[in-house]
Amino acid sequence: MTRRRVALVALCFAIFLSTSKAMQSAPIAIAATPLQASPPTAAQLDALSGEYTDPGDPDTPVSFYVHDGKLVLESERQVPTALITNSPTDFAISGTKITLKFTLDAAGHGATMIPSNDSAVVLKRTGDAVHHIFHDYQRTESMIPMRDGIKLHVVILKPADITTPLPFLIQRTPYGCDGTNRASFSGSRPELARDGYLYVCGDIRGRFKSEGQFVMSRPEVDHSNTKAVDESTDTYDTVDWLLKNVSGNNGRAGFVGTSYPGFLAMAAGIDPHPAVKAVSPQAPMIDVWMGDDFFHNGAFRQTYGYDYVYGMESNKESADVSYGKDKDGKPVDGYDYFLGRGSFAEDVKKSGIKEPFPSWKLFLDHPSYDSVWSSRAVESHLDKVSVPTLSVGGYYDQEDMWGPQEEYTKLEPHDSNHENFLVLGPWRHGYWSSSSRHLGNLNYGEPIGKEFRAQIEAKFFGHYLKDEPGFNLEDTASFQTGSNTWKYYAHFPPKEAQPTSLHLVGDGQLSWSDTKEPAKTTYQSDPANPVPYRQRPIQVTYSEGSQWFNWLTEDQRFVTDRKDVAVWKLPLLKKDLIVTGEVLADIFASTTSSDNDMVVKLIDQYPDDDPDPKMRGYQLMTNEEIFRGRYLDSFEKPTPLRAGSVKEYRYSLHDVDHVFKAGHTVMVEIQSTWFPLYDRNPQTFVPNIMTARPEDYKAATITIYSDPDHDSSLQLPLMNACDHIACF
Repeated sequence: MTRRRVALVALCFAIFLSTSKAMQSAPIAIAATPLQASPPTAAQLDALSGEYTDPGDPDTPVSFYVHDGKLVLESERQVPTALITNSPTDFAISGTKITLKFTLDAAGHGATMIPSNDSAVVLKRTGDAVHHIFHDYQRTESMIPMRDGIKLHVVILKPADITTPLPFLIQRTPYGCDGTNRASFSGSRPELARDGYLYVCGDIRGRFKSEGQFVMSRPEVDHSNTKAVDESTDTYDTVDWLLKNVSGNNGRAGFVGTSYPGFLAMAAGIDPHPAVKAVSPQAPMIDVWMGDDFFHNGAFRQTYGYDYVYGMESNKESADVSYGKDKDGKPVDGYDYFLGRGSFAEDVKKSGIKEPFPSWKLFLDHPSYDSVWSSRAVESHLDKVSVPTLSVGGYYDQEDMWGPQEEYTKLEPHDSNHENFLVLGPWRHGYWSSSSRHLGNLNYGEPIGKEFRAQIEAKFFGHYLKDEPGFNLEDTASFQTGSNTWKYYAHFPPKEAQPTSLHLVGDGQLSWSDTKEPAKTTYQSDPANPVPYRQRPIQVTYSEGSQWFNWLTEDQRFVTDRKDVAVWKLPLLKKDLIVTGEVLADIFASTTSSDNDMVVKLIDQYPDDDPDPKMRGYQLMTNEEIFRGRYLDSFEKPTPLRAGSVKEYRYSLHDVDHVFKAGHTVMVEIQSTWFPLYDRNPQTFVPNIMTARPEDYKAATITIYSDPDHDSSLQLPLMNACDHIACF
């Protein structure tokens, strides 16, 4: 099933790429047909017409029909595209190597379609071809002057078939706008494209066709200084120019974006232009040291900090990253690549780059939370809800899980007009753009991304930008895993959630009762043999075939039996256990050395007789996070740990909305390495881990304490009480 879903996504993506530059205004793109002995007749083509669906993902059907003697492909997000005819049952997608092979039933009509990139994908004909609304978006480009004279590049799409005034829907991005057109807008945001907007994509400073210097996570400036510039002022100036220079607008603008563009959408709501009436920061990076992208609680994300910055700062556009080839010509495992190099300083030295990229230099020179990082943190500016804000995040976001949760939390105390909204779901980074029912091995039974886009996102912008009815979200929508149902809350976490201690006691047991008998659990952590954060081999983050995207959903059995991973379990649940809200780790631990990392994971272990064969015995993380011990006293000034001294690690494992089903087992795992996503702590205190020497890395024994004075536990926000008799 996983291969089929991946292949279908690859097929749709290939189609999207092949048409994104060609499909700007023409209703149907007609590709050239190679010479052939006997082209198919109209009847043969018509026999293939219909809607074809992958049974494994029934919410992403594609349709084929005949137009002007060509077989045309169309879907809800794929603009009509004529295919190249190879034979009466074999067709090619222009600009790709993918072919589509049809089979016929006994009556000579189309029965199935199989794409060449994976023969395991078999789409079956499920009905007549379905046609969708695709507006006639006309494309123009402009260079917009900012207050300091720098000009920024934008692409503007204007639907020629709509004559009424429309609002602007704007996305600013560091990833390039050249490919923005009718096809790309419909492909990436089909519901919003159908609703009709003046869509604008803008290159930010120093990226692609925009002038100026690019600064990663550019700090906010004092806006009383009318000459100072940041992402908020560039947004203000962009909106002001668009209102005056693009006809047919209704005087309103909204901003949307995911990841870095989510950060930019959030900036649009800080001292906003009066015309900005709605923003939707989706997976925004709020603070790249505290909990997004580059650091988590002081622990450096080594592979991501290396790969992402290399790709972004090599030039104005993008660059590919490689870990090289092994002796057999296969890509080097990232685990071996970074382990062999050692510290991040060695990564930079051996990268082949003469001068460290600006962000690499920041990592090397500012490993602690100083003004370099606090100036880039957005949370201190979220002191009012200036415009209606729809924050969107994923419980399995491998890049910016923390950002949307923190944004909502910071804005909520200032939400006197009830215009601070939150949507959370079991998505990886940005996966609400998908219409799939699946994430990795998980099946949610419905296309939750499509439901969000149609029922919440589209109605949010329609309400605030067009005065359309239908947006009725009170505060928070969350897709609860386990029960696999949408839940709606007046606040998040809901007031019904009661923080309850789940104690780590002796013999690897978890208990709802206070610790009575003292117990210790020990393991040896060795930087020379760190715990991998995902199944090996570990590919370059954004390379073809990379397993980076779904790693938070991986079965944890691949590390559970390691001697440097401590495990605790509850007995089998007799009834469902509902956990909704923020999970806190409160762990008391010591080390035989002078520094340590604490990794805590909350896990739902599926029963061995689960109805889904691939989920039998599966260990699914629901919450997880790391904390670097040197920062227990202060994020600004790291201090060594005293060997043998018991320290309290109390920190957030982030939000969750999950039902541990009856028959499942609740697990907690603790470890001290999570490599190579997080760099190895030498476990001996050094002033700067980025420049640690090989001899600094030493094994250490970690002890977790469970006694009345050192009550190691997890604080779970329970929606239903769970006592020993009722639950087990």
